[in-house]
Amino acid sequence: MSISTPGQTAGLQAWLSYLESLHSTAIDLGLERIRAVADKLNLTLPFIKITVGGTNGKGSTCATLEAILLAAGYKTGTYTSPHLVDFNERIRIAGEFASDEQIIQQFIRIEQVRGDTTLSYFEYTTLAALMLFEQKKMDVAILEVGLGGRLDAVNMVDTDCAIITSVDIDHTEYLGDTREKIGFEKAHIFRPGRPAICADPVPPQSIIDHAAKVQADLWLFGKDFNYSGDRQQWAYGGRGQRRSGMAYPSLRGANQLLNASAALAALEALRPKLVVPQQAVRIGLSQVQLPGRLQILPGTPTIILDVAHNPHAAAALGQNLDAMGYFPHTHAVLGMLSDKDIANVVSKLAHRVDRWYCAGLTGPRGMSGEDLAAIVNKVVSGTAAVPSMVDNSQEARRVQPDSQEPSGRPGVRAQPVAPVKAASVSVSSFDNPEQAFTEARKQATDNDRILVFGSFATVGPVLQALGRA
Repeated sequence: MSISTPGQTAGLQAWLSYLESLHSTAIDLGLERIRAVADKLNLTLPFIKITVGGTNGKGSTCATLEAILLAAGYKTGTYTSPHLVDFNERIRIAGEFASDEQIIQQFIRIEQVRGDTTLSYFEYTTLAALMLFEQKKMDVAILEVGLGGRLDAVNMVDTDCAIITSVDIDHTEYLGDTREKIGFEKAHIFRPGRPAICADPVPPQSIIDHAAKVQADLWLFGKDFNYSGDRQQWAYGGRGQRRSGMAYPSLRGANQLLNASAALAALEALRPKLVVPQQAVRIGLSQVQLPGRLQILPGTPTIILDVAHNPHAAAALGQNLDAMGYFPHTHAVLGMLSDKDIANVVSKLAHRVDRWYCAGLTGPRGMSGEDLAAIVNKVVSGTAAVPSMVDNSQEARRVQPDSQEPSGRPGVRAQPVAPVKAASVSVSSFDNPEQAFTEARKQATDNDRILVFGSFATVGPVLQALGRA
């Protein structure tokens, strides 16, 4: 049941609560409703639009594009989801979070015209972002696809360039249970005659087939663009452009060069609409930031924050942990939503973690710490930690043979993790991520490391508790 429409003096949180109650289903894929309201709003979106879809790597690619384009002097609007702490993180104007007032103004405009059409939370906020970008006369809008592609609200936009970062198993109840089915859904962000960038080194055939069907200009990693590098620098090579002598991205992680290459391929494909000098690329790569993605905090013990919540992302996270070298103990604060593939996520890290602190998450998709701990116990029982090198499994296929250390430099091989007896692995449960993290801090020595992962809803509260939001 919908709550009353917020009054003139209502704050942003009141509006967000209203949006959550407005539509009968939290996730209701389809474009009819949002298109109907967009027509009433007379949206024209007179700026260059880049949509970014994929299972993992979307946020990093959006952040990289934003940083480079800002360094090149363009006015950027960036729309991403979900947020870690504050809703305002989802909508950025020229690199700055939109204000409460700016967002509320768009909500009021939508409410005035939508009539009897109900919108989901994501549809409503997508319209608000697009309206604000139009109002502020952005040069470029960078739009992260929320879920899938074909029926996602962002797909109402007639994009100038589409990027698919990776394809793996997630959201199976909406997208299908194979990479081919999921690839088909994601490929629908492609547009006829427009650049379509695919950074997955082993793309599903469904992506290639759909691109051909709609006659999109498909750019494949390894064929139309690639990267190379050594311990000091890296280079991008595209169809007709090469960028060399670049420092590694400031974002850590085994797949950041793939993400950066996809961003550079999009910029190459959009020439001459977007002129991006080499210096802007260098500055953007050096300044890009994205909290919660292999974020390593200064001080002791080492604290690593990562929103990895599917097996593909967990496999990459495991590689990155291996590349960090030896720690006496690894403490993992884990909180996950109930509709995720929890057992497979845990299995990717089971032999790397000594102590698990399972945190409960609230909401309709939340899971209690006790239930999560039962799954973790089932996975880790009888599992002894073994020396772990680079994971070359299917889930980690995006990483090339010369794997990268967290700084992004290829050619640095992961260090083996010291073996730990299965009997020494402990699993405990807590009501929320803050409690779990507090206990992990008590148990960890200065030489240990604490990993916080599994969901935005897990990392966000810990970031906030640390005062780093």
